[in-house]
Amino acid sequence: MARKFIDCREFPSDTHCTVALSADSEDELLEAAVQHAVAVHKHQDTPELRSQLKSMFKEGTPPA
Repeated sequence: MARKFIDCREFPSDTHCTVALSADSEDELLEAAVQHAVAVHKHQDTPELRSQLKSMFKEGTPPA
């Protein structure tokens, strides 16, 4: 299974968040991304949020 990541730097926000998350499994990455989105960006944990986050996953690791 290929490593996947999501990088907040690719999505401009008022907080100018620079967090990037990566994991070997989509499920693990999704849980971490949801926790981050709720805790830091004040989103609600909904099926729509989970679907949106999952669609933003990329193969590999985030750039330095």
